[in-house]
Amino acid sequence: MQEKRDKVLASLRRALQDHGLDALYFSGTDPHMSEYLCDHWQVRRWISGFTGSFGEVVVTAYDAVLWTDSRYFLQAEAELAGTGFRMLPLRVAGAVPPEQWLATHLAIGARVGFDPLTLPLGSYRRFREVLDPRGILLTAVPGIPEELWHDRPPLPGHPVTEHDESLSGENRAAKHARITEALAAHQADMTLLTSLSDLAWSFNLRGRDIPYNPVFLGYGIIGRDYNHLFTRPGALDPLLEEKLRQEGIVTAPYETFFSFLRELRGLSVLVDPSSASCGVYLALRDHCRVVEAPSPAEMLKAVKNKTELEGFRESMRRDGVALVQFLDWLREHAGDPGVTEFTAGRQLAAFRAGQPGFMGESFRPIIGYREHGAIVHLSVGPENALPLAREGVLLFDSGGQYLTGTTDITRTVALGAVTPRQKLDFTLVLKGVIHLTTVVFPQGTRGIHLDVLARTAMWQHGLDYGHGTGHGVGHYLSVHEGPAAIRREWNPHEITPGMVFSNEPGIYRTGEYGIRTENMMVCVEKETTPFGRFLGFETLTLCPIDTRLVEENLLTPMEKEWLNLYHRRVRNELAPQMPTRLIPFLDELTRELP
Repeated sequence: MQEKRDKVLASLRRALQDHGLDALYFSGTDPHMSEYLCDHWQVRRWISGFTGSFGEVVVTAYDAVLWTDSRYFLQAEAELAGTGFRMLPLRVAGAVPPEQWLATHLAIGARVGFDPLTLPLGSYRRFREVLDPRGILLTAVPGIPEELWHDRPPLPGHPVTEHDESLSGENRAAKHARITEALAAHQADMTLLTSLSDLAWSFNLRGRDIPYNPVFLGYGIIGRDYNHLFTRPGALDPLLEEKLRQEGIVTAPYETFFSFLRELRGLSVLVDPSSASCGVYLALRDHCRVVEAPSPAEMLKAVKNKTELEGFRESMRRDGVALVQFLDWLREHAGDPGVTEFTAGRQLAAFRAGQPGFMGESFRPIIGYREHGAIVHLSVGPENALPLAREGVLLFDSGGQYLTGTTDITRTVALGAVTPRQKLDFTLVLKGVIHLTTVVFPQGTRGIHLDVLARTAMWQHGLDYGHGTGHGVGHYLSVHEGPAAIRREWNPHEITPGMVFSNEPGIYRTGEYGIRTENMMVCVEKETTPFGRFLGFETLTLCPIDTRLVEENLLTPMEKEWLNLYHRRVRNELAPQMPTRLIPFLDELTRELP
């Protein structure tokens, strides 16, 4: 494997010479700015060997650097050891991002090569702002991976299927009308759908071209006089293609999207700089007015309708049954020969697969025992998974894709004897979950205003965590969804009724263990008073929280009441769907604190 890494780095450095470049930058994503990638676009992994879902890469004649965030610090250090790459941090205080690093490490007049198809337009703007004053040139070199990656996997072309209106709650025509209406505020003639989740939602279609995400490779164009869908050849069933045609939707091959853009003239085109590539901008800029603004589809998609929210609730009941089955399996088999983090993850997936409407996992499960629990986005295989013993705590973060919704949950459970410090940490995390869940806040609040609630109890004990507290979740779509989020960094998008978020504070002690508790919740109306409109959250997730890890004397009466009411609801909603033999176990898991 190391020999392969050395050859890749050597070939990239030859490419630097061949193209007259001083550095190569790789964004680590695909032309749709996807988080999860099909094998064809795993360029970051091919270059560096790093397998996490986020990271940017720079290669120069003398250095090779991968940037990632705190979710992957430990994993990256382990995977990059001996590869010739080194890791630098992102999204932490004092971090030096790639464009700043390039500005200080390259000479005036240096040339940085990049792929315009995989560089987000927003990142292109940021690089130019930093590098132009230094006289460093950004140079488009789109074909380098294709030139050097001789066994590169082909693009996928799985069938595209319809997501019925009975599940989505809104037909295509209504969605397209709302998107077109939103364009008026920007005086735009059309918008480009470059994000795969925006595309799938807008056209009520789903696929399986991307791992864990029920989406398909494609582009869309929606506007007053445009309703176009670009997909891989053969992806649409002839009957579905005819149905789309009868609805006024023009279908075309995926590969013709950019030539179509270059033929447009004199139009005002809205593109989202976070999900549209620099290549899209370059194809339009000379003959159209480019409006850079958040995607109307993303904004509309984030607010779930009544049908979608009922689907989420049904998905949570099904998911909750599978999770209780898994907890029962852990109770019986932790400590058995051959039971490891990896086999536990496979067993949890099997329990979910037994539920109606299950379509696959929503991300690769994170099953962390002992020191692995401190690796926030751990990924283990059968070769490096730790065996589970009857002591300490196990963290498992997992989710399912159901036709009715997407789930994402983390629980930390005791497998046996635990330490006082583990109980303290668990209780502080739980207090953070409760504080964020129960907040009431005025309309116009952003995620940065709420993030502190999940951290306050930890801060009072000198503890903290590096990742965000809450991300949006799609409806049978991407488990990580924008535009709003709950985290320390500024995000301009308001928390709005109908938006679904995770709530996931944690504490990670490197080399020892990790603790995280995560529920999904939806923003709801609370009340309107003379002082304004007030909002709050309703918890969607239905799964017991391990009270054996709770230090009861640290909970206030309100916090204890919340936990008891939550467990009462879990028991009442899951019992009717639970196998009879597990009802006593469910009662035990949800026993109320005195």
